[in-house]
Amino acid sequence: MAPRSKGLLSARTRHLARHHKPNKLGLTTLIKDFKVGDMVAIVPKGSFKDIPHPRYRGKIGEIIEKRGTAYVVRIPVSKSTIRKIIVPQRHLERPAK
Repeated sequence: MAPRSKGLLSARTRHLARHHKPNKLGLTTLIKDFKVGDMVAIVPKGSFKDIPHPRYRGKIGEIIEKRGTAYVVRIPVSKSTIRKIIVPQRHLERPAK
């Protein structure tokens, strides 16, 4: 018997509502543009292929670099820990003020 997968679609996370239908993303969602220093919220949308880890859902961070069509976002996880993650632009939104 093969070992069980621990991927994004594994049985233990199937009950979480983590995605929307990829064909429902509008054009404005796909062509958003951000600048270095902008504050953004991470909101996973679309296909499972490139979504950030669920622990970062709703977190607010600062854009520090652009890589192709994605952005590097600095997210404070705790008082002493800061993470840098690469997030495609479709999963980023401007936070509500």
